[in-house]
Amino acid sequence: MTNRLNTVQKVSDCIPAARNILSSVFGYPAFRGQQADIISHLANGNDCLVLMPTGGGKSLCYQIPALMREGVAIVVSPLIALMQNQVAALHEAGVHAAVLNSTLPHEEAQRVEQKLLACEYDLLYVAPERLLTRHFLDLISRIPLALFAIDEAHCVSQWGHDFRPEYSQLSVLHERFPAVPRIALTATADPVTRQEIIERLALHEAKIFVSSFDRPNIRYHIVDKINSKQQLLTFIQTEHSGNAGIVYCLARKKVEEITAWLNFHDINALPYHAGMSPQQRASNQETFLREDNIVMVATIAFGMGIDKPDVRFVAHLDMPRSIEAYYQETGRAGRDGLKANAWMAYGLNDVIQQRRMIEESDALQQFKQIATRKLESMLAYCETITCRRMHLLHYLGETAVPQFCGNCDVCLNPPKTWDATIEVQKALSCVYRTGQQFGAGYLIDVLRGNCTARVKHWGHDQISTFGIGSDLPVKTWRAIFRQMIARGLLTTDSEGHGALWLTEASRPALKGQQNIFLRQPDVDKKIFRKMEPAVEPLFSSAEQHLWEQLRAWRSETAIEHGVPAYVIFHDATLKELVHACPRTMEELSRITGIGAHKLDKYGDHLINILRHAN
Repeated sequence: MTNRLNTVQKVSDCIPAARNILSSVFGYPAFRGQQADIISHLANGNDCLVLMPTGGGKSLCYQIPALMREGVAIVVSPLIALMQNQVAALHEAGVHAAVLNSTLPHEEAQRVEQKLLACEYDLLYVAPERLLTRHFLDLISRIPLALFAIDEAHCVSQWGHDFRPEYSQLSVLHERFPAVPRIALTATADPVTRQEIIERLALHEAKIFVSSFDRPNIRYHIVDKINSKQQLLTFIQTEHSGNAGIVYCLARKKVEEITAWLNFHDINALPYHAGMSPQQRASNQETFLREDNIVMVATIAFGMGIDKPDVRFVAHLDMPRSIEAYYQETGRAGRDGLKANAWMAYGLNDVIQQRRMIEESDALQQFKQIATRKLESMLAYCETITCRRMHLLHYLGETAVPQFCGNCDVCLNPPKTWDATIEVQKALSCVYRTGQQFGAGYLIDVLRGNCTARVKHWGHDQISTFGIGSDLPVKTWRAIFRQMIARGLLTTDSEGHGALWLTEASRPALKGQQNIFLRQPDVDKKIFRKMEPAVEPLFSSAEQHLWEQLRAWRSETAIEHGVPAYVIFHDATLKELVHACPRTMEELSRITGIGAHKLDKYGDHLINILRHAN
């Protein structure tokens, strides 16, 4: 569909051709960040590893070189839904692309293969399982190949949260097609995972492009669990009424409960978890992707590669098991660059539950140790009294990070600290005198002097720490224990039963050799205290009417074409249309996201709507 680049051209010659494709095909005026360098490097036949945040424009880094180089680009992607949506978006831009996966009927798969052999595609998306078959490898050996793109490359990591065994075999591409350039891309990779990607994909000579992992449009906000269902409801009603969002829960039962709760309160919610039939999961995911105001309540079975740009919030009702998982899950919000929220309700039981899951798993001890360290890092993130964005980016390996981001709860509402040295000593002493056999709930009963049947049974109403903490409420004690675990002063038992143990770090604290300052618990009794809205009002009343007209047209058009609404145009494009209100095709062509094919296809419809706007 475009004039292909002669592969012997130099980097300097690539840029104008790439910029032309960016503008004419995809409708964007300029490259962002390192996109131009990555595209030039790959278009000239070189391998690269790209680490770029979700929403940073990773797809263009291989889609544009695919249109510049001779041959077909093979894109390896782990999820069928992701492949289908990306191909639908490419079709809308006038690019010849196809999917080859297990959902296609035999006759359709054969037709795709015949077109592939005829080199009628610019890009072909395949799952790693299909790519690794002898039949497919033999098939693509018969055609010129532009490049290989390995998306979601972190799936190679056996220590990661999205491990796919097939990904570890993709080094076969280098072995069998050594002259074909490869690009591996991910939004989630700490330094250890990066090295594992390089080793497993044989990218030792590849150039590594690392963009900042910062997502400045996302506001990070963590609250203490009080009544998590009500907290979530109030959060959505207050900040995200009518918005698309994702709510993550740890258990299938909780997913069903929260879905029912939200629907009862007139929030359009759908469930997604592994206990549902594949057909129902696929149907709910399709509805979420195609419609504008759906809230998906899901376990972590949902989400990898979800390419829906207008998700305005991601909420967690249970603490994720690692910062990597948290970063990737929250990264599904605000892919269009508009403001979004990452919100979490978090409590002490989350720590106990996650630790129990680690210990009860069938994983090797080495994996359990790594998982425990990752959990401890996640806990420290939840309890930090410094900027959350700074903490998150430091963990992901960035060093030049500002101390204040101005868009997280800690920066916007700095927590107060208090000298909790004596209270920590009381807690540690209670753990010691009860034999390091009990969880936080029981220890709090002892500290507050609650003479329960269980306390009497163990005789702990007779020990010196019984009742010495009666001046503090349960909520404060739970916050103290939670922060002590985060500080490493206590740890949960290795058998996952929730009992708290002393650590080596607790010795100087217990002996009064150091002062311990903790975050002061929020004494505000409100279930949810609203900060400044993350999503500001976009329009005047007249503009709002035009916005609704454009969204209605987009929705009708998407239904006609059988694609998600955002495949037609992103919200960011509609927003620009509302503000600029172009009245001619020339003016319309300057709107971000409207390439030549879409201008020709939809220009008259848009001009008609815009000209009649008041």
